[in-house]
Amino acid sequence: MDATTLADTLHAEFGGSWSAQAMHASGFCGTWTAQDAGGIRLFVKTAPAAQAAMLHAEGEGLLALKASRAITVPTVAAFNRSHEHCLLALDWLDFAAPDSGFGQRLGERLSALHAAPQPRFGWGQDNFIGATAQRNGWSAGAALTDWIVFWRDKRLLPMRQGLARKGVGQVLLEEVDAVGDGLLAYYADGHQPRPSLIHGDLWSGNWAMLTNGEPVIYDPAVSVSDAEAELAMMELFGSPPTGFWGAYHAGFDLHQGYQRRRGLYQLYHLLNHTLLFGGAYAQQALRCARALRSAMC
Repeated sequence: MDATTLADTLHAEFGGSWSAQAMHASGFCGTWTAQDAGGIRLFVKTAPAAQAAMLHAEGEGLLALKASRAITVPTVAAFNRSHEHCLLALDWLDFAAPDSGFGQRLGERLSALHAAPQPRFGWGQDNFIGATAQRNGWSAGAALTDWIVFWRDKRLLPMRQGLARKGVGQVLLEEVDAVGDGLLAYYADGHQPRPSLIHGDLWSGNWAMLTNGEPVIYDPAVSVSDAEAELAMMELFGSPPTGFWGAYHAGFDLHQGYQRRRGLYQLYHLLNHTLLFGGAYAQQALRCARALRSAMC
């Protein structure tokens, strides 16, 4: 989609006269800043119509997070699909450099999100983790066995199948199989995951601070999961900001065995990065899987 087509689409959606400028802020879709003659500004993602499911799922995830009233997310202004193109329009947000209290506020908001009761694990529709389809569906209940089945069948197994189709080495596939077969052992410390709505892809590039100091999160891959899966992703490619952990612990009772399971939840994202980008991620995933097996021996 070019700037003129986008401006015309926004006119049809909202009325008024629009202009758009490419931002090139994503490797998975087009990104734009759009503004009308009255000064209303939007952040817009565009893609070919064949990729409409990706943008629609992102919008649905933002709506679910917003409905929680626990943490700020971009407001969905519109989702539009034609025969050739689709777009997701979000209200523009102005960011500021995080201040010394940002980590505490992020911990407070995220613990409130995770603490809100949910009846079972899963999600009502498939969505995307990056450009990879993320399989969902609802679990039968909220027991440990329900969670283990969900994590095995909707997270590890689809990644394993995708990597097998791509021709990734058998050694990594066998290690993933072994982790999946032994999942119960990772909860032998008594951890009983409770269903929590999670962002699902919360690395440092997907959180920020608004000019009013409020934390905001975006680009979700939501599901109702073990909250530990969220925290593990936050620690995979960096760490939460200073002050986060104390505030999070004050609002959510994190099990003392989280450190033992962190790699289990990080493995999913490492497998996805192997699928998307290859390279060194395959070796990192292999080391992670082997460490998980070694820890449980």
